[in-house]
Amino acid sequence: MLDITLVAVGKIKEKSLAELADVYLKRLQPYAKLRLIELPAVPFSGANQTAAKEKEGAKIQECLNRQNGQNIYLLAERGKTFSSPELAQWLEKQAPLILVVGGALGFSEELYQKYPQISLSELTFPHEMARLILLEQVYRATTILNKKAYHY
Repeated sequence: MLDITLVAVGKIKEKSLAELADVYLKRLQPYAKLRLIELPAVPFSGANQTAAKEKEGAKIQECLNRQNGQNIYLLAERGKTFSSPELAQWLEKQAPLILVVGGALGFSEELYQKYPQISLSELTFPHEMARLILLEQVYRATTILNKKAYHY
């Protein structure tokens, strides 16, 4: 059984995306111990983006400091990419694992320097969609590992 903590900045505000994320969280229950920690997003404008990113970075780091030395990876477009079967094998070897989805501005440079990164794609997604895609891919990984009919 996978053991994953998902740390996410902000809540999913778009109702349809939130409902779909809940679907995948429920589907994952038999296959993974998944904890969701939502951190509040820092409001920003064009003039204070760097300061907002630093504040969110500090909140993320504070949250990660309270976890028990687990494998921690940021989700970032510059991270390592996987096929779905490769992701399944990787996730299985990482338990317990913490995955961090940043806010609208991404991560502070300090976090990028401190933690390794994985990527869902070379494309950039809004953070709410990235969280949904991550949940779907973790679910897909569990079905691959458990030889369930879901992944073509």
